[in-house]
Amino acid sequence: MTETTSRRLASPRQRSNVAKRVSAIILAAGRGTRIGADRNKVLLEIASRPLLSYALSAFAACEQIDEIVLVVARSEEEAASTLLSGIDKDVKVVHGGTRRQDSSYAGVREAQGEIVLIHDGARPFVTSDLISRLIETAREHGACVPVLPVVDTLRQGRVGSPLEPAPMDRSHLLRMQTPQGFSRRLILDALSETDFDVTDDAAALLARGIPVWSVLGEETNIKVTTREDLILAKMIAASRL
Repeated sequence: MTETTSRRLASPRQRSNVAKRVSAIILAAGRGTRIGADRNKVLLEIASRPLLSYALSAFAACEQIDEIVLVVARSEEEAASTLLSGIDKDVKVVHGGTRRQDSSYAGVREAQGEIVLIHDGARPFVTSDLISRLIETAREHGACVPVLPVVDTLRQGRVGSPLEPAPMDRSHLLRMQTPQGFSRRLILDALSETDFDVTDDAAALLARGIPVWSVLGEETNIKVTTREDLILAKMIAASRL
């Protein structure tokens, strides 16, 4: 795994040597090249606020979260850290790695919670209700992810080529979201032994045959990946003003 460094920011809460119960790990080290921006997409503004600030605020407002670990690129540490002022929780800033699992591992390694929630910084509209349901399920089962059913008709094929005639059975297909909740020790061990690229953290457990429970996600919990996603995010943000 990629070597990382971290630093602890000042917090108004008195720190304790007792392990935190729940840590939120927010991944913000990616570049997001598909959106075509000249900087990290999580620093783009929607409704006059950086996209990343929405997820930070959601976890900061949740009483069940004891600690926030923000994983950023070394070159963007200063810009991202300015968003942490005023957060009344223990906060750490950690340098991410080249791959997603490297960044997740760096965050989990520095976290103090027995339960960790790993979240994409590019998902600005996570709610306290979803966070609470994931914490409860992670405590009970050790690993869980928010999911949504697939509603569109699915067929196999390539754009510009003939489609396969039979539609795919969508009744058991699910769209994965974050935050994904885990026992810290369980996901730390799984990530340390994962030698293939993963697109979400649950994959590290599923590859080892470890059950991951599903929790109903939220349609507004979108991930901003493209310019069209950014337009949708601005509409959602405006509707909540």
